[in-house]
Amino acid sequence: MSRLSNGIRTIFLTSAASALCIGAAFAQTPPLGGPGTIEPDGTVVVPSFRLTPSDYLSEAAKKALPRTPSDPEEPMMRAVAAGQAGALRARMPQLMAPRIDALKQMYKVTTQETVIAGIPAVRATPAGGVPQANRAKILLNLPGGGFVMGAAPGTGMIESIPLAGLAGVEIVSITYRQAPEHVYPAATQDVLTVYRALLKTHKPQDIAIFGCSAGGLLTAETIAALVRDKLPLPAAIGIFCASADARWGGDSRAFGRPFQALAQREDSRAYFKDIDLADPLVSPIESPATLAQFPPTLVITGTRAFEMSAAVNTHKALVKAGVDADLHVWDGLGHAFFYDPALPESREAFDVMARFFTRRLNLQR
Repeated sequence: MSRLSNGIRTIFLTSAASALCIGAAFAQTPPLGGPGTIEPDGTVVVPSFRLTPSDYLSEAAKKALPRTPSDPEEPMMRAVAAGQAGALRARMPQLMAPRIDALKQMYKVTTQETVIAGIPAVRATPAGGVPQANRAKILLNLPGGGFVMGAAPGTGMIESIPLAGLAGVEIVSITYRQAPEHVYPAATQDVLTVYRALLKTHKPQDIAIFGCSAGGLLTAETIAALVRDKLPLPAAIGIFCASADARWGGDSRAFGRPFQALAQREDSRAYFKDIDLADPLVSPIESPATLAQFPPTLVITGTRAFEMSAAVNTHKALVKAGVDADLHVWDGLGHAFFYDPALPESREAFDVMARFFTRRLNLQR
């Protein structure tokens, strides 16, 4: 046999051995579902399959993953159906008190309830005081909660407290009007009222706006309204666990709930009742001209979050429009993952937020 033949035989045997090893590895994995189908319009019918925790998660995050299906939206939906949304919203600070108290201790932050231009608010500041160089700066936080459960002293504290501590700056969170008592554009109007009040005491280049989930979308809607009204824009914004698209479209809208072992269901339109979601003031992504005027933007999401596709698409559209935009995606985590402050990934997200606003507002520590 020639040397060439021997070489080919060696390669073949090595490849065969590797294939056997790979086959053995696959044989140890429980079988997946059968093949799916593809419909004429390109729709893929996905078979049932096992989704293991991401290899890239911290051990703490893996342990924190739910062991039984739990729908975080269910209490909100029940409250709306029973006409008790306002009562549940009012209880949010009490329900979240243990988590908020832990955050205050962790990040050495104090909070104080206040009112700004008639809108209920909570100020969060470093316990040792805001550094002199940062006292002219302020961040406006628009709390998440599905345009139903957002509350400044509740969900608003999840980001405000860590950011106040890490960035050394005052953060004001507001409780804007929400469904079912109010519909679009009530929340945007409240944010504009507060923003106009802040402009009386702060320069626009010393203000940033951010929000998570509904608050993230509301942040984008606020910028669109500011552009419409020709008001000076803030120095930077954060669209967290959200997008500039009220339709929350794309692939992740289809797999977000199944990835939590939850059944699909129609999105609630309580706040956007009878509203055209393609209106650029509702979904700013519909207007490239409006997007082009957005300030520097930070977008945060997770690969198992229902908003991931819309968030990624928003970042793409912002970059295409010439906006300085950053996108950070955490693998294996779902919607608003940093609401669990014990996760290392949550601290990573808060650090990313703090660095972004520190750079954009020239904060000093």
